[in-house]
Amino acid sequence: MERRRRVFDFLDAAGIRYSWYEHPEAPTIEIARRYWRDDGSKHCKNLFFRNHKGNRHYLVVFDAAQTLAIRDLEQRLRQGKLSFASEQRMERYLGLLPGSVSPFGLINDAENHVHLFLDAALRECPSLSFHPNDNRATVVIERAEFMRYLDLCGNGYEFAELY
Repeated sequence: MERRRRVFDFLDAAGIRYSWYEHPEAPTIEIARRYWRDDGSKHCKNLFFRNHKGNRHYLVVFDAAQTLAIRDLEQRLRQGKLSFASEQRMERYLGLLPGSVSPFGLINDAENHVHLFLDAALRECPSLSFHPNDNRATVVIERAEFMRYLDLCGNGYEFAELY
């Protein structure tokens, strides 16, 4: 609840509009699908990676209906060999636990260490859905409001063709 409250407080303080709803714990997309509302938003999958040396970290966000192969992603992002970041790195850089990763974790990255890659197709979506750093709720946010959020976080981000 504390992680969720921090997200809501950040969004509220910035005047960013959003809605949200609670549901049972949903640590995976397969489980989360059971609880998604038909609200017109694009439900997103969020994966946290590190480079081969472990000195760079990336959050990759894309349509939850899609799948990504890490080797294909490496070719598209041109960041070298990628692997999933450990639970310890996730906690250190995003302040999150597995099963609750979302771009809202960027509010915990005070040094703006994590770089965000968003699938280019998300630019066309009117609204997006993410966990608010707690997998027992979903935030629905208009794309323009989400972009305002990203600008306030200060982390580097870019849109890329991910598949």
